Amino acid sequence: MRDFYLMVDCNNFYASCERVFNPGLAGKPVVVLSNNDGCVIARSNEAKAMGVVMGEPAYKREAFFRQNGVHVFSSNYALYGDMSARVMRILSNFSGEMEVYSIDECFLLLRGLNTPSLLQTALEVRRTVREWTGIPVCVGIARTKTLAKIANRLAKKDGDGVRLLENEEDIDRVLQGMETGDIWGIGRKGARRLCACGVHTALDLKRQDDDWVRRHLTVTGLRTVLELRQIPCIALEDAPPPARSLVCSRSFGTRIESLASLEEAVSAYVQRAGEKLRRKGLVAGAVQVFLETNRFQPEPQYAGSRCRALPAPTASTLDLHGPALEILRDIHKPGYKYQKAGVILLDLSPATGRQLSFLEPHGEEKAKRDALMRVMDRINTAHGRGTLTLAASGLGKKEWHMRQERRSPLYTTSWAELPVVH
Repeated sequence: MRDFYLMVDCNNFYASCERVFNPGLAGKPVVVLSNNDGCVIARSNEAKAMGVVMGEPAYKREAFFRQNGVHVFSSNYALYGDMSARVMRILSNFSGEMEVYSIDECFLLLRGLNTPSLLQTALEVRRTVREWTGIPVCVGIARTKTLAKIANRLAKKDGDGVRLLENEEDIDRVLQGMETGDIWGIGRKGARRLCACGVHTALDLKRQDDDWVRRHLTVTGLRTVLELRQIPCIALEDAPPPARSLVCSRSFGTRIESLASLEEAVSAYVQRAGEKLRRKGLVAGAVQVFLETNRFQPEPQYAGSRCRALPAPTASTLDLHGPALEILRDIHKPGYKYQKAGVILLDLSPATGRQLSFLEPHGEEKAKRDALMRVMDRINTAHGRGTLTLAASGLGKKEWHMRQERRSPLYTTSWAELPVVH
């Protein structure tokens, strides 16, 4: 009995989330669009079979969607994020050693199980997640994370949604039919380099000499090759590495010319960035603001960006807000139609356990600021984002808001949009 990795991947995650609260979509083509309803970012299997391609502009497919009964949704990230958290909580019950790899993928490490027990556990994972959340998942099993990713891809094609890669002959047969660019961690650039050297398949790469691999793909590539040989080299990340920066940016629903509207947008982004910062237990030492036009439009183009160090590291929205608006006014140029703006918080460090500055607020003043931010976050968590905001982010209709004309309700995160059962 040995240790095995389970790679659990939610099937067509965004489309599956839409189906959970709308069972009538089962068996029907579903696509989800990017910010401002721009491009296709998720497809159900039925939509894939129709030839809908990832990343293609939605406006080019409008007639096709109507004629073929394709159900189109704006991205609903609040719903997807909450459903992801529910899935990950369930998976944590199966192993105390897990790594949340992305919004819809997770590695679990199971120790000391024989093959029948492994397969039984994987089937139980699928059944439990589907029963408790409505989200279908597939499970790949192998002795290394790289092979588990490959097994997961095969699991999507198998009837029971579970695939184990353990037998050496079976692994070599699978690798023989896989291009190097499809290996986790190799990528297109590495695949082109390998192809030029006559290495075309994953099996070709597995059989290369270690020194040759290190020369052409560095030590990182060698770890991947060793993993193809069932030698674990990539450990679980129990916690993600500390963030070095934090970004909040959006494309506008329409192109913006007025500075007042841009100030509202940046103000809103600062508030969102501040919420994220406090949730992570971090403070920022610098703030950057950027502004850009749509480079795909045949009109005058401009992109501006500037960074400013803060007097003292902070996570207070009030302390971040003033410098961000000052930067925006500095980089703004009239006469342009802006498509996007964003706020980047830099020089991040833990809010506790660090050397304090004489310029930072202390004592009662700091306690009041921290209390204000806690109250603001608590209200917005309980009653929905935007319940309590700075007036500078606008009180009426906001022309800079993203287009989300086809967004489904916030079924799990908004009291006003809870599903109603008749």
